Amino acid sequence: MSAGRYIALEGAEGCGKSTQAARLADALGAVLTRETGGTSIGQRIRAILHDTTVTHLAHRAEALLTAADRAQHLEEVVRPALAAGRHVVSDRSVYSALAYQGYGRDLSVDEVREINRWAIGDRWPDLVVLIDASPAVLEKRMRSRQQLDRFEQEGDEFHERVRDGFRRMAEGDPTHWVVVDGALAPNDVFAAIRAAVRDRLDV
Repeated sequence: MSAGRYIALEGAEGCGKSTQAARLADALGAVLTRETGGTSIGQRIRAILHDTTVTHLAHRAEALLTAADRAQHLEEVVRPALAAGRHVVSDRSVYSALAYQGYGRDLSVDEVREINRWAIGDRWPDLVVLIDASPAVLEKRMRSRQQLDRFEQEGDEFHERVRDGFRRMAEGDPTHWVVVDGALAPNDVFAAIRAAVRDRLDV
């Protein structure tokens, strides 16, 4: 039995990755999951992280909570599925920690990477699809949401740092990253993602 492939969809708030992750998982017959909150333990951690009434969470504590979620997620969901020959499509991954807690919160990206490298046992996604769109497009989409969580309510500068972090990581590792224009129509975005996965991973 051949091992499955681990694919992560990443991007700033409002990029459309959750919708596209579900479509890709369906097309591949893959396990669809997410970070944070991909396990029952992770759902409890996510509740803290996204709660708008949590106003005093230290940035380092936030980084450690996301790493804890990730450790449980890899142990409980990702590794078993891959070992069983299933593909895994994840709505966010370890790279969101680097973008949000590293670039976004201005913590040391190298330190956040090392914490998370240990948390995931050095099992990084085989392919990362970054759905990127301009701040104007992302802001317009966010305005259409009725309720915003703790991260979504952050200011423009935070979201710009997060988006810049994702773009830097993609530019620095073109072997494992592919960038898709999130401003396209949803069907065109999916077609680009599906083509990239087929070309890069032959699945």
